[in-house]
Amino acid sequence: MNNFLFVAAENDGLHKCKAGGMGDVVRDVPRQISERGDKVHVVVPAYSRLHHGGMFKTNLNFELRGTTYTAELYEVIPKKEFSNIHHYVIHHPEIEGGEIAKIYHDNSVEPFFTDFIKYVIFCTAVAEAIKQGAFGELDIVHMHDWHSSLVLFLKTYHPAYGSLKKIRFVYTIHNLAIQGIRPFENNYASLRNWFPNISYDTEKLKDYRYQDCINLMAVGIRFADAVHTVSPSYKEDVMLPSRPPEFIGGEGLEKDLKEADEQGRLFGILNGSNYSNINVETKGMIYRNTVIALFRWLQDETKKYKADFLAHTGEKIMKHIIESRPGFIVSSVARLTEQKFYFFKRSPEAFVAILKKLEKVNGIFILLGTGAPEYEELFRKISYENRNFIFTNGQSERLIDSIYLESDLYFMPSLFEPCGISQMLAMRNGVPCLVHHTGGLKDTVEHMKTGFSFDGDTFDEKIKNMLDTYDLALDIYTNDKPLWKKIQTNAKKMRFTWKKSVDAYYKLLYLCG
Repeated sequence: MNNFLFVAAENDGLHKCKAGGMGDVVRDVPRQISERGDKVHVVVPAYSRLHHGGMFKTNLNFELRGTTYTAELYEVIPKKEFSNIHHYVIHHPEIEGGEIAKIYHDNSVEPFFTDFIKYVIFCTAVAEAIKQGAFGELDIVHMHDWHSSLVLFLKTYHPAYGSLKKIRFVYTIHNLAIQGIRPFENNYASLRNWFPNISYDTEKLKDYRYQDCINLMAVGIRFADAVHTVSPSYKEDVMLPSRPPEFIGGEGLEKDLKEADEQGRLFGILNGSNYSNINVETKGMIYRNTVIALFRWLQDETKKYKADFLAHTGEKIMKHIIESRPGFIVSSVARLTEQKFYFFKRSPEAFVAILKKLEKVNGIFILLGTGAPEYEELFRKISYENRNFIFTNGQSERLIDSIYLESDLYFMPSLFEPCGISQMLAMRNGVPCLVHHTGGLKDTVEHMKTGFSFDGDTFDEKIKNMLDTYDLALDIYTNDKPLWKKIQTNAKKMRFTWKKSVDAYYKLLYLCG
């Protein structure tokens, strides 16, 4: 039996421990591993809340900033129990929940300041727990994004954690654009402040652009035994330099990624999707679930500043229910960030043009999400000005389920996309997707077969092709029902299974297949 440890910032196997697609992966891959008879431990930060009701396992004592820190390891109850899977959280008062999904902090003046501090404490506690044998004798540690990569720094440079070198370390890149860059010196959230007595090689840790800084995403890529991108096409993308906004590639780390590939350490394996034990809403409940979500958000203290807008959205929904049900629903569910909606932020007139085209088929556009303030403000403004745009500015799992179930077309114009889970969830319900032909979207949506895709050599060309492809989709829906039905059926038949993905993990990443 192999013994695994997953180290991540998110785990959707636990309640209220997800902000993005990483949480889905950290939930689903251990379940596949357990089905093979292997053992998995999953550890995430407690964020000052997830340890409540958990079972205390042990204190973890370690040195940081020249003083002794004590963190607590708890085993916690997951959403669903699976044999051979154990879920843990690490609690320390300085590992706080942030503004984003009560997980990440948004330090606008000094990016990554607070998150660097809490993930340094978390990773050091994880290294200490491994050293103590809290998870048993481990064969493989699978880390996710920059939040966990400091474990590799400790394994390499910290004399207390040399015993970790006998374990195989795998590193998965979920979002290469967020790299966890902080100064080496002269800052509270600097590497030297937290590890004042450790000798390390700045050349092997530095960021190429900010050479007085450590790049924790680069640490994961440079020091892991295997590096993994979450789709084959994204692997090819990241070995090329970025040319924003036309192309998003290696984001300054393409040299490291090419080197990892030449060394046989870089692998592109498509994420899977869950096709069993699905919590699906009853069809016809999308408006009811929208109203319920709006009332809940109105009672949430953190959303009081949005009360007028939430009430405006509720009134709009009630008009659609009472006066006339829409004939066509286009939807998007995503964090409101540059990655997901750059095209609309830079060219809002293109989004308004989409809404105008929808009027011809009595259609509405439903967008669910929260995120960057400037994106929220943009979509609130467009919602006030356009009757057929329903902006549900919050998070609700039941409403998300209804959106995936009841939409006619799912829209995903990501600037770049390492893999994407939303298109898989929409296709699972037989909803064709309209996507930007990039990264994992290339690997999952085939134009005119299972959905629609657009591309272009310049930004303006991409916008034009996006609108033309949108026209094509509406034309087929309106005038060629047999073809539309065929695309729906093809989309629903697609199976991006975790079994297939984890087969490749065992063979290429874990070397135990």
